[in-house]
Amino acid sequence: MRAQPQKNYRSRDLEAQIATFVERYNHRRYHESIDNLTPADVYFGRGQAILLNRERTKRKTIQLRRLQHRKAAA
Repeated sequence: MRAQPQKNYRSRDLEAQIATFVERYNHRRYHESIDNLTPADVYFGRGQAILLNRERTKRKTIQLRRLQHRKAAA
């Protein structure tokens, strides 16, 4: 049985890939377990403001859709 050859990765390449992953995980990817916020949002205290803004947007959207529905039904 022949051993698989090891891939040679450059240290800088691995560090760049890890940095890319950490950036995406902490700053771009929403986590369902923390109310669909990023860990950075929660850590830096932006979570509540984001959730309130989402709620306002949701209420405005529902209000607009109801108005459009009423106009279409009339």
